[in-house]
Amino acid sequence: MAHKTNVSQEVTDMAAIAKAMSHPVRIYILQTLSKLDACCYSGNIAEELGINRSALSLHLKELKYAGLIQGETEPPYIKYCINKENWAKAKELYSSLFNL
Repeated sequence: MAHKTNVSQEVTDMAAIAKAMSHPVRIYILQTLSKLDACCYSGNIAEELGINRSALSLHLKELKYAGLIQGETEPPYIKYCINKENWAKAKELYSSLFNL
């Protein structure tokens, strides 16, 4: 049986964002994508990082699940970019957390 808590959806969302950003490779991916005005192919990121595509895929999946990035499929490639709308929401959430 699941226990119900009084944790708000905002707190749950902040935790999901924090979890997605909890690995140095993911921070690097976010930094790389945030510097670009356009989307970037995942293969380019793998080469730049020097990691294999399966490891990169797991990191991208976590970031996408948290809504921090979005992907566009152009077979056989997938392009990723920052989800600007969700980043605006994340900034709002964390500003309220730190009273900024």
